Amino acid sequence: MLGYSLFAMRAQADRKSLLQSATDKTHGALPPGTLQRTLAIIMGGGAGTRLFPLTKDRAKPAVPLGGKYRIVDIPISNCLNSGLRSIYVLTQFNSMSLHRHIQASYKFDNFSRSFVDILAAQQTPEGSQWYQGTADAVRQNMRYFLERPYDYYLVLSGDQLYRMDFRALLHQHIRLGADITLATKPVARHQVFEFGIMQSGVDRRINGFIEKPSDQSGVQEMKMSRELLRDIGSNEDDELFQSSMGIYVFNRNVLIKSLESDLFDFGKHIIPTSIKDRHVSAFIFKGYWEDIGTIRAFYEANLDLTDVVPEYSFFEPESPIYTHPRFLPGSKINGATLRQAIISDGCIISDAHLERSVIGIRSVIQSGATIRNSILMGADYFELGLTDSSQPAMGIGKNCVIDRAIIDKNARIGDGVVITPEGKSQNLDADNYFIRDGLVVVPKNAVIPAGFWI
Repeated sequence: MLGYSLFAMRAQADRKSLLQSATDKTHGALPPGTLQRTLAIIMGGGAGTRLFPLTKDRAKPAVPLGGKYRIVDIPISNCLNSGLRSIYVLTQFNSMSLHRHIQASYKFDNFSRSFVDILAAQQTPEGSQWYQGTADAVRQNMRYFLERPYDYYLVLSGDQLYRMDFRALLHQHIRLGADITLATKPVARHQVFEFGIMQSGVDRRINGFIEKPSDQSGVQEMKMSRELLRDIGSNEDDELFQSSMGIYVFNRNVLIKSLESDLFDFGKHIIPTSIKDRHVSAFIFKGYWEDIGTIRAFYEANLDLTDVVPEYSFFEPESPIYTHPRFLPGSKINGATLRQAIISDGCIISDAHLERSVIGIRSVIQSGATIRNSILMGADYFELGLTDSSQPAMGIGKNCVIDRAIIDKNARIGDGVVITPEGKSQNLDADNYFIRDGLVVVPKNAVIPAGFWI
């Protein structure tokens, strides 16, 4: 085991060194005061229908991730690690748990102008509509964004897993004199239909855009040139395309002008229109990035964290991911077989078999249980005694078998329950469980009686 640990640490250090060297090429010294004059805006207002039922009772950015975090912790931590201390999170649907998490997690002292604040959709004399898109959400809150003399506005998505130093993005934006800068990710041809595709030269100026192409027409012309591939350190013979990451930097006046029209969305409307008459630049990002907006993507991103050397790691002391400090006791293992498992704080596991699984905070797993390729989100509180003896105890009961499943918080799984998508349809709705993308999802607070077979 020591050999595996040393190998993992060396591999992780080597990868980090490569990423750092790539970052150093673009991250020069920013003009003094740039970070103080930059406002970060995190989009968290969508209904998150693709992540249902995980978003049944919570906003998409509040969905638990990696055992002890929330999705919103990723963009906020990237901002804090980049020196950005002025952050708004825009919310609209099921926002209570997200509000509670942010208020408990991100506090600054009274002598700082730093903040992480929430702006929920609201009725005003100017309008009473819900957010109609990302650009409309920013438009409805512009009076708050213009209160301070910010020169740059960094717009971020609230449902992505990545680690980026935004100082490099800002440095390129200023150095090239761009009006708008987009972060783009090189992707293969088979991925282009999932994203908006950009075309730029070595100068990084974007001169072409296709929003989620439905066929092959026009795609070939968007391929990255050999010169551009060589400039970013990729193989010249690779067939790669620049996909939009949903991360934008706007100059103050450009953002104001862009939102004067009734266009609703940055990716679909504002960017394609701006390319015609403004300097729109591409910041090409080669690190790990995953859109976790679907159940399948969310599931795979979580389980990938259990790899010996994961592509994305929370073990980065120089750029940590922050979250709510809960002060939970260390997990207690009363005999178990563990293989590629993440065990969060405050768990009690007795004589169970866990394989390639993520176990969330305060999880209770009783003896004889087998959990494979699954995500347990844990519980919001410790259950000190059953209030209703007709219900199973919170957690996983004795001799359960759980395979390829996501068990949301506070679920009660009785003894001898079997949960597996084997032999079932790819998508199914039942009374106390759902199947999405071939995975069983047990929603928050669900009760599965003893002996039940899913």
